[in-house]
Amino acid sequence: MHSMTGFGRGSASTDRCTATVEIAGVNRKQAEVVVQGLRDQVELENRIRKAVLARISRGRLQVSVVIERTDGDGSSVQADLALASQLDDVFKSLSQHLGRTVAPEPADFLRVPGLIRFDGQDIDPEASWEAVDPALEEALAQLMSMRKAEGADLVADLQQRLEQLESHRNAIGEIAPTRPAHFREVLLKRLSDAELDLDLDDERVLREIGLFADRCDITEELTRLDAHFGRFREYLSGGEPAGRPLDFLCQEIHREFNTIGSKASDAAIAQLVVAAKTELEKIREQVQNIE
Repeated sequence: MHSMTGFGRGSASTDRCTATVEIAGVNRKQAEVVVQGLRDQVELENRIRKAVLARISRGRLQVSVVIERTDGDGSSVQADLALASQLDDVFKSLSQHLGRTVAPEPADFLRVPGLIRFDGQDIDPEASWEAVDPALEEALAQLMSMRKAEGADLVADLQQRLEQLESHRNAIGEIAPTRPAHFREVLLKRLSDAELDLDLDDERVLREIGLFADRCDITEELTRLDAHFGRFREYLSGGEPAGRPLDFLCQEIHREFNTIGSKASDAAIAQLVVAAKTELEKIREQVQNIE
């Protein structure tokens, strides 16, 4: 069981460059990988995205990559001096043609693609990957370790809350069989208060009690709840991503408790249903963090 939140950082160096990779994960229903920092080495994005998606199935992962030269060739920011001279010559030609001075601004030089190169931009992508790949693996390992640790905490919390749900279900199961007998007493008292002289074995009384017993029978709902609880535990102890099926199970459990509340016609059961739905909402909030 893994959560969808976590962080990992890794770095690696070659004789050409040093790569630092940071990965931050947050909740998301689908898998999404956003790569930042590669600038003109965007061809590496597909490799990074493929490596990350091989390890995660849900969540939004933001991958930040910084590549710096380590071969001592040039400063952190380099300029294409030949290209700058060509740009300056163009402005001189414009000045001569227009008969007035047309001077370039610093922003004009910055707008020219390739004139200003930041550290790492002129490194061959394959050479960059030799440093990015191990740095990415280190960051992924840290991320998965954190997601696994948080997942273990989520499992412990969910198991405890599931036991509370089962406690509410069992309490409902103890009350439910007493409802027909209670209804019989209430019905007979009302008949007595109305001074209606009916035999206790009158077919009409027995039919009414039978109809009530059938309407308030929640045996099927309780049985399905037991099945859902068992399946929930299987997902918690399984080795596959379980966020989506657990979310679906929460919906099914909610539906069963809703049906119980509408069929039982009992104040005590209604209170237990409210308590169970409150606990279930907490479970659903936790399930949103699970991969």
